[in-house]
Amino acid sequence: MINVSKLYCGLGGRSDDLRYRRDREVGPVVAYNCTRRCNLRCLHCYSASDSGCGEYEMTTDQAKRFLGQLKDAKTPVCLFSGGEPLLRRDLFDLLGEARRIGLPTVISTNGTQIDAEVARRLREANLRYVGVSLDGQEPFHDRFRQVKGSFQAALVGIEHCRQAGLRTGLRFTITQANADQVPAVFDIARDIGVRRICFYHLVRSGRAAQLQEQGPARGQTRLVLDTIFDRTREFVERNMVDEVLTVGNHADGPYLLLRMQRENHPGFAQAQDLLLANGGNRVGDKIACVAWDGVVYPDQFWRNYPLGNVTERPFKEIWSNTADPVLTKLRNKDMFADLRCLKCQWFRLCKGNYRFLDSDPADVHWLNEPACYLADEETGFTVSK
Repeated sequence: MINVSKLYCGLGGRSDDLRYRRDREVGPVVAYNCTRRCNLRCLHCYSASDSGCGEYEMTTDQAKRFLGQLKDAKTPVCLFSGGEPLLRRDLFDLLGEARRIGLPTVISTNGTQIDAEVARRLREANLRYVGVSLDGQEPFHDRFRQVKGSFQAALVGIEHCRQAGLRTGLRFTITQANADQVPAVFDIARDIGVRRICFYHLVRSGRAAQLQEQGPARGQTRLVLDTIFDRTREFVERNMVDEVLTVGNHADGPYLLLRMQRENHPGFAQAQDLLLANGGNRVGDKIACVAWDGVVYPDQFWRNYPLGNVTERPFKEIWSNTADPVLTKLRNKDMFADLRCLKCQWFRLCKGNYRFLDSDPADVHWLNEPACYLADEETGFTVSK
């Protein structure tokens, strides 16, 4: 994650200690896809979830033991995701177990299942944060999620969360089709009183693999990022936001620094230090995923390289397997035979951007997904500290 409001505007965020800590003894943040079932059918869904998905899920007892394994592995936070996590019948039992053992939890949801009672129970479970996905204004959102009324239902769910005192934010995935709606997302957040927005770059995994033409081109991506920077500055100055982040493309950090350098921004040196402390892309190192059936992956977008299953071996044992060739390479990015990345001025704070294993693990063919959008001339000069 690139915390734009922190780096560009100097606004501290609640997760800064985790995001920029130099102590690397803490375990990975874990996305737990607790179910594949979902009441929507979003075109960009990385788990290809819908109402017909009923694949094997860990039992309540298995899932509780898994949460204990995360605590043992010093996981700083467990993100309950899906599918739609609120469709898992024992969700509140699992959240209660996490609270009992002292494992911090957050949830990623489409928001449509949150009534006043659900929001109250989420609050009682000591949930730290509720992230609600929104794809733009109402017509586009409903069309992209393939369920009419899902936009209004999400807004109702957000209001219930706010009324219950739950920290709530918006999650927006950038595609060619909705890139022009970034300003509207800021306006929606302002109008409904939400003070945290996360902008995700599209990773074409799951159903999103069919959106081969939906990844924004280089110029469009740069325009989107400039819009995010501009609106973030405006919202911070007017005290209308607490955090604005971009997720999934670590070229965002260098791109922001290049802008700050052109502006002679007084916070440039500090922003660069924070990005170095963050360490660039940490998939397979400080980010992990566990699927509904207990299979461990390097992150939530991977489904073609299982590392093990927590019903058979503890998570900590699976994650600390130093003999695994994929984990080894993900944790030692200088092993990538990508001369452009290795020679780039920004390699230490980007670490080669997001790296995705191609469909055939036997080939060990690695892709940048989504791709770096920096021009060659932006990667070759030296910035003195």
